Amino acid sequence: MTKCQYHRIGCTWQGIFHKLADHEEGCSHLKKTGVEVLKALEDIDRQANEEMRMLRSIFDLLSFEKITYHDLQMKPYRTDDFITRLYYETGRFSALGQQWVIKARINDDQRNPTMMWERKISYQLVLKSKISSNSIDVHFVVLKGPFGNAKIKPLIYRFDFNSDKSECPYNYLPLPDSNECNKLLSSKTINFRVIMFQVPK
Repeated sequence: MTKCQYHRIGCTWQGIFHKLADHEEGCSHLKKTGVEVLKALEDIDRQANEEMRMLRSIFDLLSFEKITYHDLQMKPYRTDDFITRLYYETGRFSALGQQWVIKARINDDQRNPTMMWERKISYQLVLKSKISSNSIDVHFVVLKGPFGNAKIKPLIYRFDFNSDKSECPYNYLPLPDSNECNKLLSSKTINFRVIMFQVPK
């Protein structure tokens, strides 16, 4: 996919190369005022700063003693409800001395996400092992991984697991847009990598 040469001032067009010239000739960003261009540049700077903060956070987490990563695969399932609901789930995997699964749902568990064009995926990390007294404070982040092709923007989440709280809240999988989400859901499985960092006591 090719970007418009004016993407640096806010144009979001992407397309095949032989349509680039036609787009750029009529690109609306050529007619933007200085104030509008400045706002677009501020938005780009803000996004770059957010990405830099994320990278710094990941570098800080890499100093932790206990770090693990797994390449996982989520498969679609249906609930046993009268009106079934679609959800995704990985198999169990071992990490940080415990057993875990990752579950995902579409559009916050709406009944018929297949009937909607605008879709989003949220996921949760679930501790399957039984722990007694000590809690497990974990940072985790989902990435594309070597076997997936989703354009996932890294976003770090944190949850303190204990005997009473074995499931973290659902967190949005940060995808660029609904088109990327729909492309991901059209596959038979969702492949991704999860990295987990245990917070030292």
